[in-house]
Amino acid sequence: MIDTDEWSISCRDIAGRPRTLRVMVRDGEVLVIAPPGEIAVLDAVEAEHVRASLREAAALALAVE
Repeated sequence: MIDTDEWSISCRDIAGRPRTLRVMVRDGEVLVIAPPGEIAVLDAVEAEHVRASLREAAALALAVE
């Protein structure tokens, strides 16, 4: 992934429609934004993208403090 403070991960909602899960860093905090009012369904590859995004976001958030 590129060095950024926002990541977008493709996912699906419970009905199988394409959605996006976002991970952001703001003021030293990590934010996870799920599809509004829905469940984010992830396959194994998408889950790995979330894990990697959270790891990178946590490192950036710690650097801000």
